[in-house]
Amino acid sequence: MKQTRRRFLRLAGAAALLPAVPYLARAQGGYPARPVRFIVGQAAGSSSDVTARLIAQWLSEGLGQQFVVETRPGAGGNIATEAVVRAPADGYTLLLLNAQNTINAALYDKLNFDFLHDIAPVAWIDRVAMVMEVTPAFPAKTVAEFIAYAKADPGKINMASAGIGGPQHVAGELFKFMAGVDMTHVPYRGTTPAVTDLLAGQVQVMFDVTPTAIPQIKAGKLRALAVTTAERLAALPDLPTVGELVKGYEASAWVGVGVPQGTPAEIIALLNKEINAAIADATIKQRLADLGAMVAPQSSPAEFAKFIADDAVKWAKVIKSAGIKPQ
Repeated sequence: MKQTRRRFLRLAGAAALLPAVPYLARAQGGYPARPVRFIVGQAAGSSSDVTARLIAQWLSEGLGQQFVVETRPGAGGNIATEAVVRAPADGYTLLLLNAQNTINAALYDKLNFDFLHDIAPVAWIDRVAMVMEVTPAFPAKTVAEFIAYAKADPGKINMASAGIGGPQHVAGELFKFMAGVDMTHVPYRGTTPAVTDLLAGQVQVMFDVTPTAIPQIKAGKLRALAVTTAERLAALPDLPTVGELVKGYEASAWVGVGVPQGTPAEIIALLNKEINAAIADATIKQRLADLGAMVAPQSSPAEFAKFIADDAVKWAKVIKSAGIKPQ
């Protein structure tokens, strides 16, 4: 895993050593000269799709060409990733990256591409917290009480997720490992059926993404125990983080943009500059907050690459420890 991380940082970090201003000037003079495809590996209407459309609109207005979003869901995002990997490295095909990409890098033994080698990071857009939530009838009201209950009844708590190897699943597995508890994972085909069974009491706990968790929590239909990010969430300011009790715990979904490896550095630099400007815009910040997301820190392609490499190493350890295999 250390060799993978070092290799990825070498490949993605080279652009940071090149002078940015001349590249920007050249890129602005000729790119984009025609519409750009922006491929998303999740379904139309998903938070990933909505985020991509926000950024695509900004890029279209700022760069004077249409950035056209195409959704290609399936295989945990691998279909979309492979389509971008196989596209010409000319800046006219972008990929919406997310946490599933780094999870998949460890989850699948055989793919037709190597994500950490074949995709060049461009810019980080946001993080999406998850919420550790239980049914109102569940006896634990805090993370400490939950851990005590789980240790007293090992294996009797059912943990829902939207599917094997997804961010919700690995967040739960990380909690199991770090808190030293045993829970039975119950995978579903999507968030909606998982939440439906949680509301019905068929399962007892879920590490759910904020766009679906917050409405249920505010309606009193589910009880939130903690958020999974390192910092508290503005939308649920009184809710502690898991890490306040389970030291070092942190898990979140995230979104960014990548391109085929070999895309000219001047194009990557231009796209990075424009996307950083987008996430600094008050309107886009609010739209992302409405999706339950926290804007990422302004970052260079190399800094985003380091984040991705670290994320891949983290989830590879969890997947190996938990023995997770793809469906």
